[in-house]
Amino acid sequence: MMYTQSYQMYRHEHGLRVSAAEQRAADVRAGELAAALHELGLRLGRAFRPGRRPWPARGAEDAVTTPVRFLSSVR
Repeated sequence: MMYTQSYQMYRHEHGLRVSAAEQRAADVRAGELAAALHELGLRLGRAFRPGRRPWPARGAEDAVTTPVRFLSSVR
């Protein structure tokens, strides 16, 4: 049987007994949560890792750094 978090806290605070099956189920849920948080941390770490910037496409630097030239008659 699964109890709400508030009821579980109430039972713990008041020293009410927890069966072995309930304790095992709680341990399994805690392990699953820890694994999910660990995986989330790894994914976010990969996404926001500093210094890992994608390289620009070839030839893009020529298009960006080429100065604009005006004809003298246009000024």
